[in-house]
Amino acid sequence: MAVTDEAMEKIKAMIVAGELAPGSRLPKEDVLAAQLGLSRNSLREAVRALTAMRILVTRQGDGTYVSSLEPHLLLETLSFAADVSQGRTALQLLQVRRLLESQATGMAAAVLRPHDLQELRDTLDRCRSAATAEEFVAHDIAFHLRIVEAVGNPVLSKLLQVLSTRTQRVRIVRGSRTHRALDSAHQDHEEILRALQARDALLAASTAAVHITAVEQWLETSLIDAPLQALDA
Repeated sequence: MAVTDEAMEKIKAMIVAGELAPGSRLPKEDVLAAQLGLSRNSLREAVRALTAMRILVTRQGDGTYVSSLEPHLLLETLSFAADVSQGRTALQLLQVRRLLESQATGMAAAVLRPHDLQELRDTLDRCRSAATAEEFVAHDIAFHLRIVEAVGNPVLSKLLQVLSTRTQRVRIVRGSRTHRALDSAHQDHEEILRALQARDALLAASTAAVHITAVEQWLETSLIDAPLQALDA
């Protein structure tokens, strides 16, 4: 294990053990380095890496603190990986999204209120009149996120946002280069909404799964045709 990695593991072990609680300040650099048996340079590298991961927070002139460690904060660091995902990795992210979002959509069928359903209806109307890929994706994201948020699990909502970011979706829509793909997406959205309006959890889950599977199938074909540029059209 690299020295920096070892230093990171030691700091994380202190957090897990409760020696460093969320929001607490880390000991002074020389004290912590001696406590962990590390050089000060190794400790600095570890602190920089953990700060980038949102595990630690550096406050100018005040020291370094453990962050709140809220799951939504820690998951934000995965967004960049999803943004730049290509090829097989992008496909794997979609597969995970399908597994989670289909179940969340089924759960939402029981809790969405009339005004929530009307909001979804209005979002789909805006989605259908979108003039650009970016505009379509903005409304598409709003539609799916609103459904997932109804479940009341912010960690699930954030995870699904991370699994399919705005950047990734725009690249997929642009890459499809066909009105047929958008027409199919609109039809899928309507079927999802009808299932939600009917309070049919099983149908809602299955229509959401079919919707995301269609994107997976297109991407799978793209990987066969152009493995290295599947999402860069």
